[in-house]
Amino acid sequence: MFYSIIEANSQHHIYATAICKMMAEASKIRGTGIAKREPEYICRKMNEGKAVIALDGKKLIGFCYIESWEKQKYVANSGLIVHPEYRKTGLAKKIKQSIFDLSKQKFPDAKLFGITTSMAVMKINSDLGYQAVTFSELTKDEAFWNGCKSCSNYDILQRTNKSMCLCTGMICDLKAVSTSPPKEEKSRWKNFKRFLQFRAIRLKQKSKQFPKLKTALKDEK
Repeated sequence: MFYSIIEANSQHHIYATAICKMMAEASKIRGTGIAKREPEYICRKMNEGKAVIALDGKKLIGFCYIESWEKQKYVANSGLIVHPEYRKTGLAKKIKQSIFDLSKQKFPDAKLFGITTSMAVMKINSDLGYQAVTFSELTKDEAFWNGCKSCSNYDILQRTNKSMCLCTGMICDLKAVSTSPPKEEKSRWKNFKRFLQFRAIRLKQKSKQFPKLKTALKDEK
């Protein structure tokens, strides 16, 4: 299977509508939110050099973009999508590596963070050097959290005062991270699984008040 992952630019505006459609479909399947975006927003990210696109010939097969918060103190790799026909091929990991490298190039002193319900994404992030953290260690910028409003679980985030949700928070200090040997990656994953064990306890305690949290507990078993 041959495909390319490149930095997106204005020549790729023709894919913006399809990218938004793929994001919406992925969010619907997951039952949780990829923040809803319009084609104009995707085009702006391409123009700024803050996105990567995966193509098989001229066929769109994946995408991810960079957002920044609090005067570029925090950055996030958002909207990761992979075409259904290319899932479980390693493409998601390669896209994540490409957008990670681009983030480090453009924002070398920032803290790269994200929230996700996907265990596959969590594993990839862990290998890249992310650490699982509580929401209190993420950006306080309301513009970021407003992006969660399109998620069906936004009510949980509101009622817990942004302290927890079905998503897990992860963060990586870009100025400190470097390529790591496999042994260190295994150690990171071990620490991450320990974090999930403690998180499961917190979720269980809150699940009576927020029944939707049982979904996260089920997914993490």
